[in-house]
Amino acid sequence: MSNHSSARGDVVLPCLNEAEALPWVLDRIPDGWNAVVVDNGSTDDSARIAEKLGARVVFEPRRGFGAACHAGLRAATAELVAFCDCDASLDPGELPRVATPVVDGEADLVLARRQPTRRGAWPLHARVGNQALSRLVRRRTGLRLHDLGPMRVARRTDLLALDLTDRRSGYPLQMVVHAADAGWRVAETEVPYLPRVGTSKVTGTWRGTWHAVHDMREVLR
Repeated sequence: MSNHSSARGDVVLPCLNEAEALPWVLDRIPDGWNAVVVDNGSTDDSARIAEKLGARVVFEPRRGFGAACHAGLRAATAELVAFCDCDASLDPGELPRVATPVVDGEADLVLARRQPTRRGAWPLHARVGNQALSRLVRRRTGLRLHDLGPMRVARRTDLLALDLTDRRSGYPLQMVVHAADAGWRVAETEVPYLPRVGTSKVTGTWRGTWHAVHDMREVLR
């Protein structure tokens, strides 16, 4: 994991009680990328572990996935910014490949479409919710996306210019909608999706998925 200010990219890792997953995630950060762990009110040792393993830790007391993501974006200093879940369901080692279209000037935003590696990695209710939202996004933006993937890469200055305001589960969707409205070239690639470590805060239950879909429907309105 690079610790130089001239790193190619910063990886924003929203974190809420991910002490068990952090060692694996941070060990997989590729050379040339810095980890920015955004502690969103953890009650375990997440922040201490992240600091000990060399990550930059940002504290965002306002609860919400979007609040954590945006705090990480504002704290980032590298030209490229990636977002990645901090629960070991996604391998940060995939980031150089995911970022390539942005680096090469072929895309402005790349989303990583999740491909489950085993049964249970992506619960049925989460897949159904994601598919429904993908159809709504296609209707709203014309983008033929299959997944509002939590791993994504774009340029920092461009992301800040999108003026994202959602601080809950709608943040990833708002990013896509605003990018489409701004005429961005949005691309999609595939990455393996692993069973997460620990308990999901969003899509681990039907209730959590419903709240996420509700937040995202509000964005589309």
